Amino acid sequence: MIAIDLNGTIKTYSKLPKVWSDANGTHLNITDGEAFGFYPVVTPDYDSAIQELGNIKWDGTNFTYPVIDRTWSQTVAELKEQKIANLKYLYNKKLAETDWYVVREAETGVVTPDSIKYERADLRNSANDKETEINALTTKKAVVSYSLPNLD
Repeated sequence: MIAIDLNGTIKTYSKLPKVWSDANGTHLNITDGEAFGFYPVVTPDYDSAIQELGNIKWDGTNFTYPVIDRTWSQTVAELKEQKIANLKYLYNKKLAETDWYVVREAETGVVTPDSIKYERADLRNSANDKETEINALTTKKAVVSYSLPNLD
């Protein structure tokens, strides 16, 4: 991506235009963008969960986007509550796959296989451990950055 500063307004392009008009006229098949004020756009690495890109700026060599830390209107406690609700949803969804064993045992007495009981116990223990980890977090950034497990 490239950009040009046009009287204080930065305009970006996916590639160098083939035709460019400026105060000196119309230029066809331009190949040297810098001669016309076109310079590369640098997109910095950033974590979109906790950061965002600001308005494009000229740094003297390239056009670049400043990285800005996100802010959240929720409190740390509210963010934790939301993260834990998402965590419980994931684990409940996984446990639901084997709920029928438990219901069958309760209704008919047919014993749930030990492997299923162990798997369900492991899931509940894992969910409790993850909830404890989330509750130990002390900043909004840490809560938002906390990755929930992929249980698929």
